[in-house]
Amino acid sequence: MPVKPHTSLARVLDDLGGVLLEPVAGVRSSRRRLGGVVIHDPLDTGQPPAHAVVLGVGVREPDDLVRLLHGYGEQGAAALVVRLPVEPTPQVRRAAEKSGVALLGLAGGASWAQLAALLRTLLAEGDVGESAPQTLGGVPSGDLFAVANAVAALLDGPVTIEDGSSRVLAFSGRQDEADDGRVETILGRQVPPRYTRGLERAGVFERLYREPGPVYVDPADQDFAMAVPRVAIAVRAGDEVLGSIWAAVPGPLSAERTQALVDASKVVALHLLRLRAGADVERRLRTDLVSTALEGGPSAPESIARLGLLGQPATVLAMGVAGAPSATPEDDVRRAADRQRLADALAMHLGAVQPRSAVALVGDVAYGIVPMPDGPEDRAERAVRLASAFLERTGHRTAAAIGIGPPASDGSGLRRSRDGADRALRVLLAHDGVRRVATAADVHVDALMLELADLAAARGDEVAGPVARLQEYDARHQSQLVHTLRCWLDAFGDVVAASAMAYVHPNTFRYRLRRLAEVGGIDLDDPEQRFAAMLQLRLLPKPAAGSGTASGES
Repeated sequence: MPVKPHTSLARVLDDLGGVLLEPVAGVRSSRRRLGGVVIHDPLDTGQPPAHAVVLGVGVREPDDLVRLLHGYGEQGAAALVVRLPVEPTPQVRRAAEKSGVALLGLAGGASWAQLAALLRTLLAEGDVGESAPQTLGGVPSGDLFAVANAVAALLDGPVTIEDGSSRVLAFSGRQDEADDGRVETILGRQVPPRYTRGLERAGVFERLYREPGPVYVDPADQDFAMAVPRVAIAVRAGDEVLGSIWAAVPGPLSAERTQALVDASKVVALHLLRLRAGADVERRLRTDLVSTALEGGPSAPESIARLGLLGQPATVLAMGVAGAPSATPEDDVRRAADRQRLADALAMHLGAVQPRSAVALVGDVAYGIVPMPDGPEDRAERAVRLASAFLERTGHRTAAAIGIGPPASDGSGLRRSRDGADRALRVLLAHDGVRRVATAADVHVDALMLELADLAAARGDEVAGPVARLQEYDARHQSQLVHTLRCWLDAFGDVVAASAMAYVHPNTFRYRLRRLAEVGGIDLDDPEQRFAAMLQLRLLPKPAAGSGTASGES
């Protein structure tokens, strides 16, 4: 496959240097191709990909830097990134030169997640399949950073390319020539809200999306601090606004540069459309590969090989979102967008900490195939850590849960791992988010109970015996005998604890126990009858919250 023009360390420094990254030491062979992005974890014994960019989160002491430079040099890494400021002592410089690992500094205010996302975009690490490079307007197709630099050269000013939500998709060099607002925008990968609100109040966005040509933004007309004027133009595909180009300029553009910006917006539109189409095609292809690999069968080995996972031990993660069924089509659209957003976030998370992971949204479930090079006894624990860390970062705004299947020694075991992950996820979603991460072994009994309930429903089985008689009595008399039995069994026969669960006095609870034994014809001293009643109650739908507190004849 041809080497892509944006996969070298020099290209990364050209695109991200000056604002996000700064060379510190050992930047020599900057033309060699980069092979991936990993986050340094002192507890991880896995091997990073060749020529990796290592994100040294929390690393700053010179002794630690020397040790990591030598260690990652032996593993073939290309660069180590640490947070600025960092002191490049003579020992650090010698270690960087000797190991061949370039030491780079990340600017203060920039997030590690942002840097990882930008690096993965530049390295195109997630590409599936091979394709010859194509150009649009003389620039490699989809390379928005190259487009931004080309537009900046035409306008003689720093440029950003943004989407419809003012998120920065790419930016040119020379951003230090703009003002603090532009630097803050680049560091946050998003135009700060105070600027977007100010531009809205001034009617800039209204003009931008209404007028076909460039819009000049004069700092004197704004109610917020802007040191350098801007000129912006909407990027359109027909009537659809795909995004916008923003340039920091000393003053209004000449007629020639105005026409150059108009022409550039058409080229940017082609790149954005190609990126969107390519992302859709790649996503569908990856979904097909992951789905085929998890299904097993004769086509699975080829899919596993194309995912780069052939012969590797792996574990399957299944992520779903809890919640009531959608009431409207708008709810369906919103939930589908939430699932895709979480699947994309999971792909980025796993790709950063465990290279070669494959993630795809199959139906309503996002599946992740995660390589696990450690020993079998470590794989389940590592998978739990990965899943828990991801859900902690996403927060509780979306009720997501992740089930983890048993480790698979190779691709032939992925189907079994997927089945286990599905069972674990189903248990987590059935318990309304009480737990968010579980392995198949953790919830084995709960999964068996759900499968037993499925079997009973499929056969049309109905509740019989004492529990059925108690249900019938409760329905006729509005009583709580079934709930009383459930509380007593859950409390292992402890009347005081069970009465507290039922919100009644212990004496009242004892009376209800005697009454349910009479009505149901159940011997509560018989372990077989207790087990049968407990099993039937487990298979019944759980009562609504508060339903066990109603009063009535007992």
